[in-house]
Amino acid sequence: MQRYFVPADQFDEQEVRITGEDARHISRVMRSRVGDQVIACNGQSLDVLVEITELAEGVVTASIVETLEQHGEPNLFVTIAQSLPKADKMESVIQKCTEIGASSFLPFLSERTVVQYDERKEVKRIQRWSKIAKEAAEQSHRSRVPLVESPVSWKQLLKQFADYDLICFCYEKENGHQLRDVVQPFAQSLTADHDHASHQVTRVMIVVGPEGGFSEQEVAAAEASGAVATGLGRRILRTETAAMTALACIMYETGEMSANNV
Repeated sequence: MQRYFVPADQFDEQEVRITGEDARHISRVMRSRVGDQVIACNGQSLDVLVEITELAEGVVTASIVETLEQHGEPNLFVTIAQSLPKADKMESVIQKCTEIGASSFLPFLSERTVVQYDERKEVKRIQRWSKIAKEAAEQSHRSRVPLVESPVSWKQLLKQFADYDLICFCYEKENGHQLRDVVQPFAQSLTADHDHASHQVTRVMIVVGPEGGFSEQEVAAAEASGAVATGLGRRILRTETAAMTALACIMYETGEMSANNV
C-alpha cells in the first residue's frame, strides 16, 4: 500500500491533510478516488491507515481508520558519514542505505575529496538528497525519514565520534581488523544487554572515504578519536559501494535482517 510522510502539524485526532507533491501524486499519478486507502506517517512515532474523503487541488483529506504498528525501523541508529563523492554517487548512497536501514547521513570533506564544495549550491543539494531519502523511506516502508545533514569538515567529523558507541572506519589497506571481526563481538554485547533496564539507542557510525581513499594521517587521527579501522574483504570497493556493503553487514550481524527482529 502506498505510504506518505506527512508533517505532524497536518494530523489531528480524526483526519490527515496531505498537501504539495504528495497530494498531486495521490490524485494524478496514483489516480486515487474517495474511499481509497493509503498509509500516512508523521515521521516520528505515528503510522496510520487513512481513507480518502476529499480530493481537491493540491490537498487530499483523509480520515484515520486505525493506528498501525511500526515494523520498518531498526533498533540501531546508524549514521553514514560519507566523504563527498563525484557526480550523483551520493544520491545512490542515500537511496540504497535508506532502504537498508540508515538513520542519518553526514557528508564530509577529507584530504582527497575531489568535489569542489560550494556552500551557495549546497542548500539545493541537501534539499534534493532529503527528497531522495524521503522517497526511499516510503518505498521501503520506513516510519522515519533519515536526516541528511550539511557537509562538515574533517575536524568537525572527528569531534562527533564521541557521540557513538561504535565507529567503523572503512579502510582498504587495513590488514588487521575486518568488519565482521569488529561487528560480531559488538552484536554479542548488544544481545547480552538486551534484558537490561536501559533502553538507550545504540549509535553506530560508518565512515567512508572519497574515490582516492584516506591518507595515513587521517587513519591515525580517526583511530586516535575512537574509530576502528576495518577492511571490507579482499576486493577494493567503490566509495558508493562501501557504505552499502558495510551497512548491510552490520544490519545482518545485529539481527536486523531477521523478519522477527524486535
